[in-house]
Amino acid sequence: MVNAFWGRSGWGPWVGAIGLGSQRPRFFEFGEVRIAILSLLSEGPKHGYQLMKEMKERSGGLYQASAGSVYPTLQQLEDEGLIESEQKDGKRVYKLTPAGRKELESDPESVRRIWERAESWEDWGRNCGPEVWGMFGEMGSLGQLIKHTVRAAKWAAGRPEREEKLRAILTRTSRELEELAKK
Repeated sequence: MVNAFWGRSGWGPWVGAIGLGSQRPRFFEFGEVRIAILSLLSEGPKHGYQLMKEMKERSGGLYQASAGSVYPTLQQLEDEGLIESEQKDGKRVYKLTPAGRKELESDPESVRRIWERAESWEDWGRNCGPEVWGMFGEMGSLGQLIKHTVRAAKWAAGRPEREEKLRAILTRTSRELEELAKK
């Protein structure tokens, strides 16, 4: 479980990488691969590689679906009658059945949550190329920045004048970094 203060929405896939979570973050939680596949198939028939490619694209390249997770899930969904497949141009193409559509529509909140998370990861992925990693030296300097910020937050906690000073520093730093990014 990720600490509610940091939350996944702000730190995306990096919460575990910099030691803010108790475990490495996962793009899909238990049972979500099947929901994602059903959701993607609701947009039209696709073959396995297309599904894997679309999941990667929707996460900004940060999540890469493996054949070892996608194809067994497709087989399971087909066994359950939620999808069906046919050979087209030498590829197995999958499509949603009416039962699959009903299953998908039974939990729209899960579908929304998955693609909101994908959008968040996509945003991180768009901005995290090799040039960024070099800047942080294996995330060490970023980790130090976070550690100092957390220590300062502890120092300021419960003292309005200290909290205000820390907030001002963080706000100013954030604005300056944002301005640099716009240049």
